[in-house]
Amino acid sequence: MLTGGIRAWRAAGFAVATDDVIPEPGDVVLDEIGRDALSIDEAAAFPASGVLLDVRAPERYRGDTEPLDPIAGHIPGARNLPTLRHLDAEGGILDRDTVLATFAEVGVNPGTPVAAYCGSGVTAAHTALILHEVGIDAKVFPGSWSQWSNTPGRPVATGDQPG
Repeated sequence: MLTGGIRAWRAAGFAVATDDVIPEPGDVVLDEIGRDALSIDEAAAFPASGVLLDVRAPERYRGDTEPLDPIAGHIPGARNLPTLRHLDAEGGILDRDTVLATFAEVGVNPGTPVAAYCGSGVTAAHTALILHEVGIDAKVFPGSWSQWSNTPGRPVATGDQPG
């Protein structure tokens, strides 16, 4: 993970290759998605025992708009805390105290069980990384809103409250 992303890399004066790169083989072994990932049923039940974060933009959480999926809204019981609230204008993670205060606004404190989802799982993983950086473990629902909204019979909440 690159703090501040490619913009920070370039701003620091580091080179960016544009030619074809053939990396050296590595020795990383990846495990299957496991204990830190929630199934759709685990995501549904999570608000009863912890804080389920919807990290999408507020208008998507409320159900005002849904540009990608067939249904607008959020998983009942989820609280909205957009990932961008943790980043500065350059894309870097805000200081630890600010990040902890922002999470505390929605009931996430050290020791609180927390899980995150977004539209497709990418920004939820980013939020889990930010939580890790401030000392809070988090789970991710990788199916996120795309899986939820495409699964017949799943309840949908709208508005600015968890529902």
